[in-house]
Amino acid sequence: MKQKIYAIFGFVLFFMVTVNAQYQSNWQSLDKRPVPEWYQDAKFGIFIHWGVYSVPAYSPVGSYAEWYQHELKSGKADNAVVKYQKEKYGNQSYYDLAKYFKAELFNPTAWANLFEKSGAKYVVLTSKHHDGFCLWPSKEADRDWSFPWNATEVGPKQDLIKELFTAIRKTDVKPGLYYSLYEWYNPLYLKDPKAYAKTHAIAQMKDLIDNYHPAVLWTDGDWDQTDTTWQSTNFLSWLYNDSPVKDSIVTYDRWGRGVRFHHGEVYTPEYSPDINFDGHYFEESQGMGYSYGFNIAENATDYSSAQALILELSDIVSRGGNFLLDIGPTADGTIPAIMQERLLQIGKWLSVNGEAIYGTRPWKNSCQWSAGNRNYEIKRKGSVLLKETIDPDPGYAVKQMFFTYKADDLYCILPMYPENNKITIKNVSLQKNAKITLLATGQNLSWKKVGENIEVSLPAYHPNKIKVADAYVLKMAGVIK
Repeated sequence: MKQKIYAIFGFVLFFMVTVNAQYQSNWQSLDKRPVPEWYQDAKFGIFIHWGVYSVPAYSPVGSYAEWYQHELKSGKADNAVVKYQKEKYGNQSYYDLAKYFKAELFNPTAWANLFEKSGAKYVVLTSKHHDGFCLWPSKEADRDWSFPWNATEVGPKQDLIKELFTAIRKTDVKPGLYYSLYEWYNPLYLKDPKAYAKTHAIAQMKDLIDNYHPAVLWTDGDWDQTDTTWQSTNFLSWLYNDSPVKDSIVTYDRWGRGVRFHHGEVYTPEYSPDINFDGHYFEESQGMGYSYGFNIAENATDYSSAQALILELSDIVSRGGNFLLDIGPTADGTIPAIMQERLLQIGKWLSVNGEAIYGTRPWKNSCQWSAGNRNYEIKRKGSVLLKETIDPDPGYAVKQMFFTYKADDLYCILPMYPENNKITIKNVSLQKNAKITLLATGQNLSWKKVGENIEVSLPAYHPNKIKVADAYVLKMAGVIK
């Protein structure tokens, strides 16, 4: 009898150990974890860069304002940031600027409502950027910097993560966090990176997970050390096996030098159109201007139009990824009007055409090209996709449509309304009773099979009948895959 009891106990113990050790602390094991379905369905998220760097809110156009401290430390007299700091703040240091980060106009409910209206399904807030300043009460920050370096003790004097997460959780949007492993000038890091990783970075991340239960953890600042120094695989094993968000959290690929684009759940390109990840899930992040943090040097012409952002979303989703669009609130806690306007325009488009985005998966081809040269060499932000869709140069091809797929429905997202009210969709087969609908008007469209293609007739363009412009979606119900 005792032997049976011992045998049963041993089996139960073995089962518990096996279950709890589902993911081991190595990439071979960790890379087997599937990307949570909620994230694959979400498609569109909002990045928020907000911190002490929002006080000066400056860098030359084409650079990152959130890297202000790094540029300031260069000490070069001809550096634009050094000049700006001297002219605006005199002899004050970057750390002195924290007292001006007051967030006195911060309205988390208004932020959350805006995010919901934008059509975004998740938000990623910078809990801490490379300057080490924390938006939550972090004992590790105060201890290792030897002075208060978090938003509950200086500046706003409130837990900004808690305030925003509480508001967001009253909507259908999921709240998540960005966290920088690296801190440029943290005294402990400069002295002993391994000790910093163990007692500072890992401790802070576990604090964030245990207290805020984020939907995503977007790590960054990994490049200065290997994943071994960062103890990344050990942390991820705990996160996936034992943390309170083990079954739902989404993580990324920035876990150490050489890891990015090789390991991790979701790869993280930024301003990198048309990278092929061979089926691996990815998330493209971009700012509305170039900078992620708010930059007063950028003006309206530096911001992407709503149409450009909608086309970015369509292109990225058609290639099997998510789009993480950044906003940079100001130091007083307001979201610049131009950013609000862009989010609302995207939300309006998604309210009509969202079924072509949410919950979809890639089709056989991500897009359909016209004839012509596809080798655009323009590298300026945003210009490549616009040239490839609505503003082609003579002799160059365009992406006539993006494809997404869900159940038996194929969605064709057209950047431009056909001039002759006809569009040919190549190499597609439909069932005899298939229906094609223009989502912008709700009209059923006539179609006919022409060889291996489908020719669709659209109604004459009437701006009063088109609910939203910027891109036009044809829903093909009854496609043969």
